[in-house]
Amino acid sequence: MYERLLDKATSPTFDDLIAYSGEASTLWLELDKHLKVNPSVKSSIRFPYGNTYGWSVKYSLKSKHICDAFAENGAFSLHFRISDACIDLVYKNLTDYAKEVCDHKYPCKDGGWLTYRVLLPAQLNDAKKLLATKMEPKA
Repeated sequence: MYERLLDKATSPTFDDLIAYSGEASTLWLELDKHLKVNPSVKSSIRFPYGNTYGWSVKYSLKSKHICDAFAENGAFSLHFRISDACIDLVYKNLTDYAKEVCDHKYPCKDGGWLTYRVLLPAQLNDAKKLLATKMEPKA
């Protein structure tokens, strides 16, 4: 379950990626719409990070990477780097699932990389909270 599209030779369309995510497709479309409210957010389909990750949609704000959304069979996963300071801003308002993902991030500098699977609306809401901290202008 949750297999990814790993055929590098066959480039999917956005609609192909959405369809592959099955029941989670409406959640991915909601995330896409949420991110693109900001007209500076751009998306592109790519095959990043090597052969085991598969096809994704990269979301970026101008030149800043927001996240990659990977199509999975019946789901989608977000992969992004986030600082500990950004996590701290929203941590107390996250579900137990999101807290566990944050607690087990792959360490990198002052934060780490999260791989966050979205299957439920509550998980999408937490993902939006985490991503919003990356998109807010720094004081």
